[in-house]
Amino acid sequence: MTDSAEPIVLTDKAAEKINELLASTPDGTEQALRVAVRGGGCSGFQYALAFDAPKDDDHRFEHKGVSVVVDKTSMQFVFGSQVDWVDGLQGAGFSVNNPNVVAACGCGSSFQVKEDTADQAATV
Repeated sequence: MTDSAEPIVLTDKAAEKINELLASTPDGTEQALRVAVRGGGCSGFQYALAFDAPKDDDHRFEHKGVSVVVDKTSMQFVFGSQVDWVDGLQGAGFSVNNPNVVAACGCGSSFQVKEDTADQAATV
């Protein structure tokens, strides 16, 4: 699913959409895609994807020409994930395919991860 050398990968469609969105933003060249995890939702965690300026303690990398940042806490939950752009009958938006998820809610907006994920990612 993902290239093991990258903590998060983007599909071609996601990279294209991110570049399109950043190009239409005045400070787009200074922004990166922030992939984060927040507590909440019926299954425990929710993804938070946004454009943001990198912070000093972020994990930073580039994939398919897109700058991606992940805070240290979120990295343990999203390591190995793939971000895709989906445009379907139920609307368009970004989708995260996360190999660490063991359960998700019916609406797909929240998830649970393996209990040992945090321990494994702490060694990365």
